[in-house]
Amino acid sequence: MAAGTFAEKGADLELVGITKTFPGFTAIQSLDLFIPAGSFFALLGPSGCGKTTTLRLVAGLEEPTAGRIVIGGQDVTATKSFQRPVNTVFQSYALFPHMTVLENVAFGLRRRSIASPLEKAHEALRLVELDHLAARRPGQLSGGQQQRVALARAVVNRPALLLLDEPLGALDLKLRRQMQLELKDIQSEVGLTFLHVTHDQEEAMTMADTIAVMNKGEIEQMGAPEELYELPRTAFVANFLGQSNLFTGEVSGSTPDALTVAIAGQRLIIPTARAPRRKGTVTVGVRPEKLLLLTSAPAPSSGSNALGPGRVIDVSFSGVSTQYTVAIPGAGDVVVFAQNMVFGPVVHVGAEVWVSWNVEHGFGLEDSVEEAAAGVQDAAAAQSADADTRTGVTSSVRA
Repeated sequence: MAAGTFAEKGADLELVGITKTFPGFTAIQSLDLFIPAGSFFALLGPSGCGKTTTLRLVAGLEEPTAGRIVIGGQDVTATKSFQRPVNTVFQSYALFPHMTVLENVAFGLRRRSIASPLEKAHEALRLVELDHLAARRPGQLSGGQQQRVALARAVVNRPALLLLDEPLGALDLKLRRQMQLELKDIQSEVGLTFLHVTHDQEEAMTMADTIAVMNKGEIEQMGAPEELYELPRTAFVANFLGQSNLFTGEVSGSTPDALTVAIAGQRLIIPTARAPRRKGTVTVGVRPEKLLLLTSAPAPSSGSNALGPGRVIDVSFSGVSTQYTVAIPGAGDVVVFAQNMVFGPVVHVGAEVWVSWNVEHGFGLEDSVEEAAAGVQDAAAAQSADADTRTGVTSSVRA
């Protein structure tokens, strides 16, 4: 793909003390956010967390109760939506069915009396690799093709900021994954600032440079996808962005490099650098795919942790991996993802096993025990509400 005249850097976006109150509830509470120019930024969170309200505020479709919206250094808080350097791609695409693909893309240019609207529309269609379908109408296109037309129509206006409101939600799983990669490529080509709103963790992690996880109108954690996944700071992030096994226990010892936490009569070690809370009762975690499933007790090692023995109570095959649920006395149910290297499960329901993991793969939460328990419940409720597009079982905090 050649970006041509679309290779213009987008503008940065800054939200300063944004609050949005509706009758009876507050959707966003004192939100501060800075998105650098030219980045692909994702707002990730469950339904009702405030992410779509944030996008509508940026687009000018809602007015903030308090705070300022600054795009490219200019305060646009009181500016009408059509006067902002912003375009939005919606899940519904909102294409005109009676117009051709080319006419749909050129529509906004013609309304603003931009020179050479058809030439610019053809260029935008070439960007999304659909110029050969310029004469067709939207009803003659697939869902993925319509999504690309909607993107071309938004990009052709050269907005400083492109807003994506669940743009892939209407596509089937295989096409959605394909479009995730294509959208990322297009963003790199055009050089605009993308603000993507989604509840789909995989979508956010695949495309975004930076993710802000929202919950109850506030940002719980923000950072690169790898950072959020490998080192979540709260139970909500740990269980909304993937799955986690979380345990609570008392800190029984510490050195400058590591903490020792007593859990289920055994000692678990986590690096001090990965442990925000270092005294008293703490919550520690490990991702299911980091665990090894063992059929005999592992030899003690300073570089690894182990829990067991436990009993396998469920085995679930999912193609690439098999999910094992292991009930360990005093630790609760522990979930293990094991890559399928051989035909059939490694162990069966009823088998006695141990779980082990590298010390460096553990993490601690900054939550108190009560906050961690509430965060797990929030994440579980969010995943249940979005069960039509998300799968998986969220673990609970175990004492």
